[in-house]
Amino acid sequence: MSENCRRQFLKRIIAGSAFLASGGYFLLRTDKKLPDATLNNPESESMHMIQNRTGSEAMFYQQVSNGRVQCLLCPHSCTLDNGITGLCRVRKNFDGKLHTLVYGYPCTYDIGPIEKAPLYHFVPAHNRLCIATVGCNLRCRYCHNWHISQRSPGQVREYEISAEEMVEEAPRRGVNSISFTYTEPTVFYEYMLGISRLAKEKNIKTSIVSNGYINPEPMRKLLPHLDAVKIDLKSFSEDFYENITSASLEPVKRTLRIVREEGVFLEIVNLVVPGLNDDPGEIRSMCNWIKDNLGDEVPVHFSRFSPTYRLTELSPTPVSTLETAVRIAYETGLKYVYIGNVPGHKHNSTFCPDCKEKLIERAHFTILANNIEKGKCRFCGYAIAGIWEIG
Repeated sequence: MSENCRRQFLKRIIAGSAFLASGGYFLLRTDKKLPDATLNNPESESMHMIQNRTGSEAMFYQQVSNGRVQCLLCPHSCTLDNGITGLCRVRKNFDGKLHTLVYGYPCTYDIGPIEKAPLYHFVPAHNRLCIATVGCNLRCRYCHNWHISQRSPGQVREYEISAEEMVEEAPRRGVNSISFTYTEPTVFYEYMLGISRLAKEKNIKTSIVSNGYINPEPMRKLLPHLDAVKIDLKSFSEDFYENITSASLEPVKRTLRIVREEGVFLEIVNLVVPGLNDDPGEIRSMCNWIKDNLGDEVPVHFSRFSPTYRLTELSPTPVSTLETAVRIAYETGLKYVYIGNVPGHKHNSTFCPDCKEKLIERAHFTILANNIEKGKCRFCGYAIAGIWEIG
């Protein structure tokens, strides 16, 4: 591709993805719907429906006293009286039993590129079936998907789709990959686990885009059914986690170590927010921890923040700040480091750690060139960490 053609192509990519470059949320749902899917009309049916929806019994909880239950799915460990829903908004105590209200009720399913996850070392350029329900177990003040993550069942349009139907939908849409994303998949754990088990039986790849705020037992039970995991390591500061996400850092670090121990492919994203988690010393500490605990081949993405939700008073992350983070990561010895939400930047692309040649050239979500052959650098033969075949 000539330099002039490349510049024109990048202009079209940037113009067409301006909203996405800011981290925005949108759907690519086609008009083609599952034959048995039931679309709930939020204006006339949803609230009545949710008042009568008991869902199905959840996993990972214990009964305590006087009809109360304690959820053991995530570190919040919500203790709930009868009729009360947890912090996630989707797990509720019904007469001393914890139920999930979103099993089989996604609020969106669409087709999108794996690079959007972002997962850069997981079969580049393939499309995935993306699935989400309402709800989240965090309260991130800058959430770009707050329209669905910070909503309860019945507050947005939902579809009634079984796990079996959803797995059948992937090949019907022409894809061989399913991704749990947009909201926090932990809160629809049972639905995700059911789909993942069935997908494995049909040789369909699975991936999760998660905040990592989950307890060890459910995480270990899920991982054998996943091919790739992307975790948002939102900061390396407990204060940030407490004040900006209403969570804590240590459980996320524990989840990262578990993924590594179980041998499931992992990538990490750090959204760099000006004035909140962009301190170079903190970034260096985070990179050192990643190298020491997870290894130097874990791909790390530093993504650009764009003002949204409850942090609209902040400015977008300066590109120079992201470039400083990349430099620090390389200085600590990490081999694969990226800049996200800056289409066309040099560090959108993958370089060989050995010969330094450009291996995968990206323009945001689009692959312009791929010089990885059978998992190795085409130029020097260096083995590149990742999963490179969909089959």
